[in-house]
Amino acid sequence: MISDPSPVHLNDVELSDDDVRDAMRRIPGYLDITLGDFRELYKLAHDHAVVRVFSHIRACAIMSRGIKPLQPGDMLDQAARSMAEQRLKSMPVVDESNRVVGILTEKDYLRRFGTESFLALLLRLMADPDGLGHRCHETAVRVAMTAPVITVLESADFADIVLAFRQCQGRSVPVVDDTGQLKGLLMRKQFVAACHLGPFGEIES
Repeated sequence: MISDPSPVHLNDVELSDDDVRDAMRRIPGYLDITLGDFRELYKLAHDHAVVRVFSHIRACAIMSRGIKPLQPGDMLDQAARSMAEQRLKSMPVVDESNRVVGILTEKDYLRRFGTESFLALLLRLMADPDGLGHRCHETAVRVAMTAPVITVLESADFADIVLAFRQCQGRSVPVVDDTGQLKGLLMRKQFVAACHLGPFGEIES
């Protein structure tokens, strides 16, 4: 963990001489320092500095362990209870070999029932409580889950994790080993806390 508890803003990462030298080595040919060259050099050096500063971040070190995953054949009502008991807003779905085959999120529930918000879903539930309940205990997770799913390896570093969250736009990503078996669940808030970052949006494109 970073010892300084104050938020780190990626745009404020201080460049070292090593960062600049690394950037210069990555620009082919003769280096003519025009404005465009300098901008390219700065970006490369900044990227190197960010990786250096957050080199201690690994998915296996900050993920949640002991997650009880869902099975594709589980019913949505059963899945909802499991998510609530584990206080999760999304849960990985695994096959009989514990390999991740999908992820079930709150958004998947909304999409499945044709609503855009939980308030709208609540209104529908109040209007037709039996209808939604009936559909939940007769609909399998495999029908509603998001698949394929973005995952990260246990060894995933800062850059890998950032890329995964950009790709999935979700609050969590399953962490897997080299064979795709589930090892844990990495939540966005855990990643942000480990980096001592401000709002996560600061590292989004």
